[in-house]
Amino acid sequence: MRNVKKTNNKGNSRTNLSFRMNVLFISIFVLFSMLIFRLGYLQIVKGEEYVRAIERTEEVAVNTSVPRGRIYDRYGRILVDNDPQNAITYTKFQSTSQEEMLEVAEKLAMLIEQPTKRVTLRDKQDFWILKNTEKAYAKVSKAEEKKIKEKHEDEKKAQAEIDQLVRDRITEEELAELTPFDLEVLAIYREMSSGYYLSPQIIKSENVSDEEFARVSERLYELPGVNTTTDWKRVKLSSLSVLGRTTVPSKGIPKSELNYYLARGYSRNDRVGESYFESQYEELLQGQKSVVKNITNKKGEVIDMITTFEGKPGNDLVTTIDIELQAAAEKIVEEKLLQLKSMGGSSLLDRAFFVMMNPNTGEILAMVGKKIEKDPETGKPYVIDYSYGTFTTAYEAGSTVKAATILMGYKEGVIKPGTVLIDQPIKLAGTKSKSSIFNRGGRIAMNDLTALERSSNSYMFQIAMKIGGVNYRYNMGLQLKEDVLKKMRNGYAEFGLGVNTGIDLPNEFAGFQGKMDTPGKILDLAIGQFDTYTPMQLVQYISTVANGGYRVQPRLLKEIREPSKDGKTLGPLIEEVQPKILNRISNTEEEINHVKQGLRRVYIGSQGTARAQFANAPFTAAGKTGTAEVVYYGPIREKFGTLTETVSHVGFAPFENPEVAYAVVIPWVTTNFSQYISHNNQIAREVLDVYFELKKKYASSKITDETVKKEILPPTTNEKIDEDTEEQVVNE
Repeated sequence: MRNVKKTNNKGNSRTNLSFRMNVLFISIFVLFSMLIFRLGYLQIVKGEEYVRAIERTEEVAVNTSVPRGRIYDRYGRILVDNDPQNAITYTKFQSTSQEEMLEVAEKLAMLIEQPTKRVTLRDKQDFWILKNTEKAYAKVSKAEEKKIKEKHEDEKKAQAEIDQLVRDRITEEELAELTPFDLEVLAIYREMSSGYYLSPQIIKSENVSDEEFARVSERLYELPGVNTTTDWKRVKLSSLSVLGRTTVPSKGIPKSELNYYLARGYSRNDRVGESYFESQYEELLQGQKSVVKNITNKKGEVIDMITTFEGKPGNDLVTTIDIELQAAAEKIVEEKLLQLKSMGGSSLLDRAFFVMMNPNTGEILAMVGKKIEKDPETGKPYVIDYSYGTFTTAYEAGSTVKAATILMGYKEGVIKPGTVLIDQPIKLAGTKSKSSIFNRGGRIAMNDLTALERSSNSYMFQIAMKIGGVNYRYNMGLQLKEDVLKKMRNGYAEFGLGVNTGIDLPNEFAGFQGKMDTPGKILDLAIGQFDTYTPMQLVQYISTVANGGYRVQPRLLKEIREPSKDGKTLGPLIEEVQPKILNRISNTEEEINHVKQGLRRVYIGSQGTARAQFANAPFTAAGKTGTAEVVYYGPIREKFGTLTETVSHVGFAPFENPEVAYAVVIPWVTTNFSQYISHNNQIAREVLDVYFELKKKYASSKITDETVKKEILPPTTNEKIDEDTEEQVVNE
């Protein structure tokens, strides 16, 4: 029995072993089958994909420079152009080390002259550390390093503190070890390291000589990442400041707007519009960059380049400006400003403005601002362009607002066309008498048209009081309705006074609203000596009267066009900007036309305040003069509070069918109130003369601003202002 049991046990063992071996062999077979299947799948199905994965080939889009859109005047004369210029770029790869970049920078410094003015103290410190790494970090002891690392859980923060400690301990003597050549290398290196991987970074594009360009081009094989190409310099053919400026590559995108532009595909050193027209229409002018895909291997080296989009220059923009009219108006305004400055009492005078626009479309034809500044070194005066002051600065406009006051009186029902009031000094209890300049003590009955012709203050005072719910009585106390100030300001706002005009330029100013500390200030508001208005608001206001009551948005953009294909004619029209009506004033056509008759009498009436300048004009026109006694709050702080005078003028022509409306403002013209000033009227007349002369000239020369095939005309001046020309400072 014992032997039988042993035999059975042995049989069972062999059976179990055989089963286990079978399971093992089957498992091995299955695993090998799966492995063979997997290898076959990887080689046959996914082979090419994994070869690329092994090589780590990737495609990265890279933007390159394209010309910015040109800017023209309304007749096709170039105002802002592009000049091609040599440029040297550097493209950093993922595998590029600091040492390799430094080596390229040193070689490049032997070939070009790189300005070092942008090198900062921090740049010098970091560069010294890079060249003296062991010596630099020996300045921080092991104990200090350990303490710093224990303080920070984040290694990057700890290292940043260590790096800063090293910088702080670099002496001036050690920084002085950097030679002029070292600084030039540093200037190149800082540009190279500031770019993104695989994105060309401009190393130098300003003043790259042909010799430098050739030297670098010949040695590209030993300068990995370096390339020679063409960049574009922005050149202005007009000093008109409202055209704006662009940044230069050395400045790049302003820090305040960096994230905004980077999110839209810009590079850090791209040119962008930084002011006025260039800034307002940046998206149209910038264009679309060409896109190149760099094919890289596992080392991050570029093995092929494929252009997927050729790029497109920025759109050309046609402005509403007539640059020949603009230049003539600038000359007239400057001459009158200097004439006034030579007269007595002109110590506060430093600026003058003129704006002309089409009252039916809002197109700005001329936009002039001139300002006298003093050279801080020589003390000599010079005149600079201050055209943006036409919409960024505001002044008391005086009697020019009286047409709006009368129309407001009609709207509120306190007077009607032809209403007669007595022009007399207005004496309120506890105040000095207020009167018209031509009537300091009498009583003269006059209607609304005569009130405009002679510029009656008293007539306007009484309109304001009637709107406030009272009729004038000698030495009365003035108790007005609570809403009178709001009602009158809203009334002026219908014309564009005291509110933004909507001009298509940034930084428009709506003006200051005076503080109503006494009821009598409402009378000052009625004659334009309380709230302040910009010259652009004044031209919008008189345009509203001229065109029959429609407040039209002023603008500088006339057309958007594709880039010119032949350089002789403007590119195809993309869009012609249409007029935009902001509102209509609350007056009837009959009321508006009645007031326009009063404005006509200002120019040709026997007692018109602008008769001397306009009665003999070969064209019909209408307008209103203005003089405001004001308190000075200009750039000369020590003169704050000085009583002075501001003169202004608004008008339109031809009277029957207005083509142009215009406004003149000369702030703080004199402190001598007995001196007669008519330069505001002279400017208006002389510029109008030029306008009608040019109209005849353009007609005879067949120069047109129509949108059909338009020839590119030469600029009106040989003056060129490069983008890197230092901007003159305006003491506002």
